[in-house]
Order: sequence, then C-alpha cells, then structure tokens
Amino acid sequence: MRLPLQGGLPPAEAPTGEVVEIACDESGFSGTNLLDPATPVIAHASVDLSTDEAADLVATLRSGFRLAPHEFKSRQFLRRPEVAEALEWLLSALRGRAHVHLVDKQFFLVTRVIDLLLGEPSYVAGTRLAGERRAAAVALHRAGRAAGPDWDTFLAAFVEMLRTKRRDRSGDGSVDRFLAARDALLRHIPADAVLRALDRDRVADVQARLYAEDRSIPPPLEPMLPALAETVLSWSAGRRRVLVTHDEQSALTADRLRRLQRALAEHAGLPAGESPLAGLVMTDSRGDPRVQVADLLAGIARRTPGAVDDGPLRADGGVTTEPRC
Repeated sequence: MRLPLQGGLPPAEAPTGEVVEIACDESGFSGTNLLDPATPVIAHASVDLSTDEAADLVATLRSGFRLAPHEFKSRQFLRRPEVAEALEWLLSALRGRAHVHLVDKQFFLVTRVIDLLLGEPSYVAGTRLAGERRAAAVALHRAGRAAGPDWDTFLAAFVEMLRTKRRDRSGDGSVDRFLAARDALLRHIPADAVLRALDRDRVADVQARLYAEDRSIPPPLEPMLPALAETVLSWSAGRRRVLVTHDEQSALTADRLRRLQRALAEHAGLPAGESPLAGLVMTDSRGDPRVQVADLLAGIARRTPGAVDDGPLRADGGVTTEPRC
C-alpha cells in the first residue's frame, strides 16, 4: 500500500474518465542553487510501466551488472564500460512508455525575470510562460550568454534578490545590486527591451511579496513545479487525467501541488475538480521499481542528452523529449 507522504496530493476520490498513472524521478535538481556549473540541466523523467514490468526491466539490466540489490541508480549504470548495449536495449524497451522533460536552469531563470518582473505573477504564468513572451526570453538568453561575466553576475544578482528567508530583508540592497547588474549587462546588449523595461518600484514590490510569503506566486527558484506541470500536460494530452507517483521531493509541498492542480485546470479550461493532475503520492525509490526506471532514464537524459529526441522548446527552459531507439 502506497501512503501519501508530506507534500503528497492524494486524489479526493477516484478520478473519473480516462486516467494514466505514471512514476517520476529527476536528475540534476539542486534546490535553489540554479547556477551550479556542475548541473546546468535538470531532467524530469516519467514512465507508465506497471510495477511488474518495471521490476522485470530492472532485473534484466541488473543481471549483467554487479549492483546493489535494492536499487538501480543511473550513476551506477552509466559508469559501466559495457553500458552501450544495455542502454540501447533499455531505450528501445521504453519507446512509447516514457517521457523526459529537460530544463536548462539559466533559461529557466530568464523566464522568471520576465514572468515576475514584467507581468502579473500567477501560478499559470509561473509554470508556463505566455507564448507572446517566449521569443523575448529566448532572445535575452542567447544574447546574455554571449555577454561574458556580466551575464553570470546578472543571474546571480537575480537569484540573490529572490531568495526568501523567514526574516525581514527590506533595505538589504539586493534590488540595487540587481539593477546595477542589469545596467552592466545593457552595455553588451543595449537594445534589449526586457532589460530596459525593468522598473525599480516593480522589482521592489515583487521582492516584498515574496518575502511576505505571498503564496499566489509560485516559488520563482523552484524549477520542479514547471517540470512537473509539463510532464502532466504531456501525459494528459488534453484528454486524460494523470496520477503521479514521485520519488520523495521536498519542493513538491501539499500547498504548492494544490495550487498547481488548480492552475492546470485553469490552463485547460476545466473545473478545478477535473484538473489534469488527479493526484500525487511520494514514495521511497528503493521500494518502487517504476521510480527506479524513471531515475535511470532521467540520469541518462541529463548526462547523455543525445540519447533522447529533442522536442519543442518549452517556456520554462525545457525540452520535451522521448527515448531514442
């Protein structure tokens, strides 16, 4: 029996209509440390295997390797010299039964700059950037990466300005440092409309709302919520509800999941009780082979992105992908 752990969102009742149950895990998540050069990308993977199917798959892979008996991790699998043949077999076995969402952390931060500081923050906008703003985010990201160290300083100042602590940080100078970093970046890309549109009063107001723990705004430095949203919407395909079993993840609190559930219903034009996200329970991956397979796929996608087929660029800085045979 799977019990919802803290942060879970069990369905209030048995979901109606067509339902798909998926198991998820991630690779590369480092909390709000989004500028760690060692993990520039997050991979959020999901599979719709049954427990028996996943157990058989893990057993087949483990039969050729000497690995821990209770869990099969991607880092163990990928460092084996004989991995190529097993990797090809695994990805072929998962064709049509798996999904990966890749999130570029720097691009994710760019979308947060636009979502928070140029529009009205909301859970819908905070998980899927409006289409009319996506081109501006892509352009700023590309220009910024070519700007050198001032780009890194700008992103670091943005992160520091939005870090929320349970203490008063008004007057700490972080808004001024962010705008100074913006001005330095403008020397490299003087025509950028996004940078020029940043207004000090607006920036300070958003910071104050975040420091006051305004829960109507999704946490701006938590890419797991957008990644989960894209995963659910991909599996839903506009016609199914999605039940999620997820490896334990502190970023997915019950309150955030409830708000995401309502936001996805709003995005789909559905009543709140018919959200594409039917429910989410957390489990220890050591006891669920489906989550172990998702972990394995996420690690493969993050470390060897050529193993997946690139899909359309997503608003949160992600690419929706499927395993490549």
